[in-house]
Amino acid sequence: MTTSFLQFTEEKLGQAEKTELDAHFESLLARADCTKNWTEKILRQTEVLLQPNPSARVEEFLYEKLDRKVPSRVTNGELLAQYMTEAANDFGPGTPYGKTLIKVGETQRHLGAAERDFIHSASINFLTPLRNFLEGDWRTISKERRILQNRRLDLDACKARLKKAKAAEAKAAAEQELRLTQTEFDRQAEVTRLLLEGISSTHVNHLRCLHEFVESQTNYYAQCYQYMLDLQKQLGRFSGTFVGNAESASPPPAATSPPTVAAATLPAVPTIPVVPTIVGVPNTVAEGVLNPNEVKPPASGTRKARVLYDYEAADSTELALLADEMITVYSLPGMDPDWLIGERGNQKGKVPVTYLELLS
Repeated sequence: MTTSFLQFTEEKLGQAEKTELDAHFESLLARADCTKNWTEKILRQTEVLLQPNPSARVEEFLYEKLDRKVPSRVTNGELLAQYMTEAANDFGPGTPYGKTLIKVGETQRHLGAAERDFIHSASINFLTPLRNFLEGDWRTISKERRILQNRRLDLDACKARLKKAKAAEAKAAAEQELRLTQTEFDRQAEVTRLLLEGISSTHVNHLRCLHEFVESQTNYYAQCYQYMLDLQKQLGRFSGTFVGNAESASPPPAATSPPTVAAATLPAVPTIPVVPTIVGVPNTVAEGVLNPNEVKPPASGTRKARVLYDYEAADSTELALLADEMITVYSLPGMDPDWLIGERGNQKGKVPVTYLELLS
């Protein structure tokens, strides 16, 4: 060790020659270092993505080092769902606000559960292989590289002694020592080379893990999108009922109340006269319910609208929608401001405003 340290010091001072590794070997070393550095960065940032709370990450790290199971933690979505449900119970689960809180809370709970599944899948299929490389293969490579460095220092020290030897006996001893150290160096160089070439297999393994991570993330976001789409449909269907309940529980609006946006920007057609109810004959018009199929659009002033999301009609009075299609819309007096009359060819029905982008 003393000889190696002396050789290392003289190399740093430029007083000793150094055995250089071949270009291919140096390339393998550079690729290994690059792999290690980027794997560490990707691992750390993925951990931040999955768990933004630094305190929680430290706690999980300690549990992992102690070889103990990390306790189950409530996700932010699940906690929000709990608060919304409790708030709905206080406000009244039968009120419009309470009903909506319950519906949104249920969706938040589903989102939280989906997030938990995604984190679990990403941890097993992506983080664990990266961590195993850094704590397993890379440590082995680093250990063998240190041994190779010591073997090289010993080899160069023997070369230096051989150059300084004057007597024949000293030269013979130096040459014998040099052959032994050269053999040990060559053997260690081969071991290290094989480990470094294994980085290619590491890349292949990490590539497979990356595909699994992307698949997990895709499934997670697809679930979230579907949950939110379903929630939006439910809120669109219930909005008319909620507004109606709110209006019945509130005093009549003042005559100076400003008109709604839909009523102000979209033309209206005359109200359908109410026909007296005939016994035994169902008549939705007689009951005061507007039937969009019995009215005609105004001659001018209709607007075009682009559909933002797919919408499934709840009954025959509604018009089913497909995302990105264009329809004609207008309003009727007495309609819920959250709904419009939509027309597509010969089809006509109520459509929720939240699913539309009104065009000028």
